[in-house]
Amino acid sequence: MPTKPLAIALAVVLLTGCAGNQSSGQPESGDTRFIPGDGKIQMFEPGERKAAPVVEGQSLDGSAAALAKGKVVVLNFWASWCAPCRAEGPILKDVAARTKAEGADFLGVNFKDQKTAALAYDRTMEPGYPSIHDQQGQVLLGFQGTVPPAAIPSTLIIDRNGKIAARALGGVKYQALLDAVTKVLREPR
Repeated sequence: MPTKPLAIALAVVLLTGCAGNQSSGQPESGDTRFIPGDGKIQMFEPGERKAAPVVEGQSLDGSAAALAKGKVVVLNFWASWCAPCRAEGPILKDVAARTKAEGADFLGVNFKDQKTAALAYDRTMEPGYPSIHDQQGQVLLGFQGTVPPAAIPSTLIIDRNGKIAARALGGVKYQALLDAVTKVLREPR
């Protein structure tokens, strides 16, 4: 269980993260420092992938939500106050709808947000998939030592074996996300 000072420090770093897009590159898999994201998707070869931690919690509507086992899951960390998150919302919604029949699941993680603001955004966007309300940042902290979502927004693609196949820091681009999800969906079982 992370200490309260560690959680507060991580929150401060991530709260400043919604402001920039000037990254010169992606951090290494063990790097947990914040960097501003450029939305580029970094793919990991199957032999290089790290296992995703358990991701579960209460969704915005109050039901239980978790990473689906044995499926490709796109995990998106977002907040209603984050302009790049709002800009990528329609992209995530469309790619989720387009890849659902092929077996992709999407799960949002609403990070450090007031629940009423997150619910209002979710009702307006109608993404078609649940979001865990992660007010304390516990889901995010679970990724330390793996491939951390080091910006808001961040998107991870988890393969059928529960390993992190790809990461994007910053707002994703439509075709890049669709291509990455499709590539992971087409990997041999």
